[in-house]
Amino acid sequence: MQTDLAPHWRDTDDGREAERVLRACVHCGFCTATCPTYQTLGDELDGPRGRIYLIKAVLEGQPATEATRDHLDRCLTCRACETTCPSGVEYHKLVDIGRAAVEAEVPRPLGQRLLRKALGWGLSDPGRFGAGLALGRLAKPLLPAHLADKIPPRPAQAGDWPAPRHARRMLALAGCVQPVLAPDVNAATARVLDRLGISLVEIDKAGCCGALKFHLNEQDAALDQMRANIDAWWPAVQAGAEAIVITASGCGAQVKDYGHLLRGDAAYADKAARISELCRDPAEVVMAERARLLAALAETVVAERPVVRRVAFQSPCTLQHALKVRGVVETLLADAGFELLPVGEGHLCCGSAGTYSMLQPEISGALRERKLANLQAGGPDAIASANVGCMSHLGAKAEVPVLHWIALMALALGL
Repeated sequence: MQTDLAPHWRDTDDGREAERVLRACVHCGFCTATCPTYQTLGDELDGPRGRIYLIKAVLEGQPATEATRDHLDRCLTCRACETTCPSGVEYHKLVDIGRAAVEAEVPRPLGQRLLRKALGWGLSDPGRFGAGLALGRLAKPLLPAHLADKIPPRPAQAGDWPAPRHARRMLALAGCVQPVLAPDVNAATARVLDRLGISLVEIDKAGCCGALKFHLNEQDAALDQMRANIDAWWPAVQAGAEAIVITASGCGAQVKDYGHLLRGDAAYADKAARISELCRDPAEVVMAERARLLAALAETVVAERPVVRRVAFQSPCTLQHALKVRGVVETLLADAGFELLPVGEGHLCCGSAGTYSMLQPEISGALRERKLANLQAGGPDAIASANVGCMSHLGAKAEVPVLHWIALMALALGL
C-alpha cells in the first residue's frame, strides 16, 4: 500500500509505525473472512481492510468524522485478521494509533466520555469493582437486560494457595476484575504449578495490566499502570523469577505488548522488553512440564469421578490470535482425561472484548449467541475458557458452567 502521510505525522514515532503497518497491506481482503464485525454487519468499513483505509485517510490529512470514529469503535481488536493475513499486517498497532488520532479530531459527546471514564475508573481497581458489583447485585432487577447479565452470582471463594516452597518461582498478576469475578483462578494455578515443582507468588503492588484504559483510549493513564506493574515486579525479576504467569489471556496479551508500547520511554524501555519476554500463559508453563504433569495425573486418585467429562473449549481471541497459543489447552485437558468436543467457528470472537460488551451490546450479544450455539452443539458438561472476560460474558447465557481450564486441571489432579 502506497502512503503519503501528512507532515505532522511523517516524522513521528507513531507516524513511522503506522506507515510500516500500512505498507505491509496488499488489499487482498482475506481478513474480512474472519472479522466478526464484518461477518455480523456485512459492511466493508466494519472490517479490517475498510478500517485500514479510514485510518490511512486520516493520517494523510483527510478530516475524520463521527462515522470514522464509530467504525473504529466497532472493532473488537480480536486480531483474527492478523492470524488470517498472508502479509503479516500488525493491524492492532495501527488501530491503536488510528483511534487516538480520530478521537483527537472528533471529541466524543459528554455522555460517552463520562461512561467510558466511569468504566476505566471502576473496572481497573478490584476494590472499586467489587463495591460496584455488590451494588449492582442489589439493583439487578432494575437494570437494562444488557447490564443485568453482567451481574453474575457470587463466586465460590478462592481455595488454598500453597506456601512458596520450591526453588523455581514464578510471579502471578492478580489483575482487576478477576479477583472479584473468579477469585480461585490464580489459586488453582498456584496449586497446579506447586504439584509440578514451581511456586507461584503474587506481588501486592501489581494491579491492572492497563488493557482496559488503553482500549478506552486513555493511553497515557494505561501506560502509567504498565510502569507501576514493572516497578512492582522488577525486584522479584532481579531476584530470579522465571516467568510472569498471566492467567487471563486478555491481560497476557497486554503484558506481552509492554515492550512495544513503552519502547519510546528511555527509563522503562529495557525493563518493559524484559517483562514482555517473561510473560507466559499458564498453558505454556504447564505444557513445558508435560512429563511431570502426566506422572502426577497417573499418581492421582480422585475419590469421586468428576461430574465434568465432556468439555467444549472456547479459545479466547487473545490466546489464539495475540499470544498465538493454539491447541495447547486442548492437549492438556485431553491428557487429564476430559473429552474435548469439536467447536465450529473457533476463530470467531465471543463478543466480550473488555468493555466492548457494554459499549456495543447489540453486536456483542449477536456474537455471544453465535459462539454459544457452536460451543453447546455437542452437549458439553462444561465450557472451558482461558480469559475471565469471556467466562463472565458467556456464563451469563450459557446452559452449562463456564470455567477456567486451569480449574478443570486442578480438579483432575485432586487439588
